Amino acid sequence: MNHPDDLTLSVPPTQDLPLLPLRDIVIFPHMVAPLFVGRPQSIAALEAAEKTDKQIFLATQLEPQTESPGFDDLYHLGVRGKIVQMLKLPDGTVKVLVEGLSRARVAGLSEEDGLLLAATEELADISTSVIEAGAIMRAVRNSFDNYVGMSKKIPAEVSAASASIDDPSIFADTVAAHLQIPIPDRQEVLEQLDVALRLEKLLELLEQEIEILQIEGRIRSRVKTQMERSQKEYYLNEQMRAIQKELGEKDEFKQELIELEEQIRKKKMSTEATDKARQELRKLKLMSPMSAEATVVRNYIEWLLALPWKSGTRDRHDLKKAEEVLDADHYGLEKVKERVLEYLAVQALVKQIKGPILCLVGPPGVGKTSLGRSIATALGRKFQRISLGGVRDEAEIRGHRRTYIGAMPGKIIQGLRKVNVKNPVFMLDEIDKMSTDFRGDPSSALLEVLDPEQNHTFGDHFLDIDYDLSQVLFIATANNLHAIPRPLHDRLEIIHVEGYTEEEKLNIAKRYLIKKEIEAHGLKTSRVKFSDAALLEVVRRYTKESGVRSLDRSIASICRKLARQSLLDKNKDFSVGMKQVEKYLGVPLFNYGILEDEDTVGVATGLAWTEVGGELLSIEVSLLPGSGKLTITGKLGDVMQESAQAAFSYVRSRWEVLGLEKDFHTQIDVHIHVPEGAVPKDGPSAGITMATALASALTGRAVKRDVAMTGEVTLRGRVLAIGGLKEKLLAARRGGIKTILIPEENRRNLVDIPDSLRNALILQPVASMDRVLELALVEQGEAK
Repeated sequence: MNHPDDLTLSVPPTQDLPLLPLRDIVIFPHMVAPLFVGRPQSIAALEAAEKTDKQIFLATQLEPQTESPGFDDLYHLGVRGKIVQMLKLPDGTVKVLVEGLSRARVAGLSEEDGLLLAATEELADISTSVIEAGAIMRAVRNSFDNYVGMSKKIPAEVSAASASIDDPSIFADTVAAHLQIPIPDRQEVLEQLDVALRLEKLLELLEQEIEILQIEGRIRSRVKTQMERSQKEYYLNEQMRAIQKELGEKDEFKQELIELEEQIRKKKMSTEATDKARQELRKLKLMSPMSAEATVVRNYIEWLLALPWKSGTRDRHDLKKAEEVLDADHYGLEKVKERVLEYLAVQALVKQIKGPILCLVGPPGVGKTSLGRSIATALGRKFQRISLGGVRDEAEIRGHRRTYIGAMPGKIIQGLRKVNVKNPVFMLDEIDKMSTDFRGDPSSALLEVLDPEQNHTFGDHFLDIDYDLSQVLFIATANNLHAIPRPLHDRLEIIHVEGYTEEEKLNIAKRYLIKKEIEAHGLKTSRVKFSDAALLEVVRRYTKESGVRSLDRSIASICRKLARQSLLDKNKDFSVGMKQVEKYLGVPLFNYGILEDEDTVGVATGLAWTEVGGELLSIEVSLLPGSGKLTITGKLGDVMQESAQAAFSYVRSRWEVLGLEKDFHTQIDVHIHVPEGAVPKDGPSAGITMATALASALTGRAVKRDVAMTGEVTLRGRVLAIGGLKEKLLAARRGGIKTILIPEENRRNLVDIPDSLRNALILQPVASMDRVLELALVEQGEAK
């Protein structure tokens, strides 16, 4: 039975009370807590409760940031509370002191005059055996005493006050109210109606908190010990300085050691580098300042301190801005720009990725090196370039060991010291021009540098410790992919930078080259104009290249002439047309668009790829009386000679189709010649051209003068794929040839060919040599 006095505190089983949602706090029964209330709806709830019996329902929000919580935004079990004191503050908020009375569950919410009312049901504790509750209560009391003793946030009086509580339920709620635990854990304790289980949960939470406090204590103790040791060393060092000052000593070496020690302390290096620097400094303190070894050690420490171990630039993640920078500096080169923007996009999402190893492969003058600087600008990084052309010593990459006099780190570490950041754009220029001798193989040393799985622990011989290169964006350039060793090739992401078309050269000249050269020669852009016809004349008849270096030099030559004239007539405006081009640059150096006068027997036009772009390749065949001897001239490589022999074997196998005698080859000698005999030539792509010239010479049928071809031929007459298609098509267009025979397998590469170039040529994919002869040879009596 209830005590008679309790009748004054009884409440109906179900009662509508004003709702006060709580943020970041859980109120327990018998707990008194101050609250600051600012939301209008909450203030209205307090005012409504104040006018009645001062009772209010307190429930914690699931998410503190919810401004207008509904039924689903609250924990459904809270406490019925009573307003002890309420005070309105000048800023409109209310400070209220509430006391928890009993646990209650909210069954629903209703709104009345802008006020939220909670339909609450009072919940009673589930009692348990006195012995069990007392045992658990004793364990909780001991743990709580330990917790209060270790925590500086809870006054010792709380422990004393809890010791006087005998009721297990009130004791459990009192302890829970003072624990510094997350809201979900506090709510879980509140929702546990079984007193014994509530005490067990509290015991578990107390043990966790005590363990955390013990770990925090050990950490504080360790940090304090380290600080005391550092302070002691600092105090003693200051005393030594004061003594030296009083004695008037001016020992520069000791002062230098002190400065080095201070720099090592302040420099943010890797743990390995810091330990190494301190170890070397201890050695240096024992040496004579005049010894050679002291100089070596001092130089080593200075190198460690000069390197950027932690400092770096922040990447620019604005893709539009990066794209604008790349487009402003370079015309075309879409694949390279796309890859750089992809890298930026991934880094913006992932935050930290291993730097890719890009390799730009293409002919000279197409802007590979300058593109590296533009990429650095687009990324917002610093740029460092090293030239590997002619490098033949492994130590250029990995550095020299410190046992040698004058030893230094390799070019990679030197470059990082120059830019003083750990994440620059690092350009390895002319990576295909490295060579090997008795001093080692630098390309093998680059294997570690350019491997994202290894370069986070790059080992320079001079440093003799690991250095992290994983955040460096390496960009290599090369003219010839075949000159790069296979293991190194495997680590590179190859991006082909093809030669420019005439339209692209014209745009580059108008957008970049003319403005650059006019300003470089002291002229004004408003007073010098180049016509499109003049620029095309320079491109076609004064340059023969895939890039724009010769075009730039030709424009510079014209600007020099104009600069001289401008001094004689300062008010003159200059307009450069086709006539002025020949006047300033002299006789044209190359022919453009001049075909053979007539179709010729035994002469076929092929297409070749060179390091400077595509070239037309004329192949001649002459038949002489003899016994079947095959002569091949023109400084041809082994592959090209074998290709000529395969072409001859194919023609012999097709004697019947070509209308030849079965033993024709025993009565003649065949001579295959490729003009420009001083220029080395190699590769299999001239196979179908040789076979066509042979068939033409043997059948007497001329080869069409406006047809060029490229492709490898097999003994069975199949036409195989070739490389460098764009450069070869550019050469054909430059030579005025309209019809090009290409391997059927290269049809897929046509998507990479600019529309302007594709539309200017008639491209005929062929799969067999029979089809080549059908398209290339003139029918009897049709030669022009």
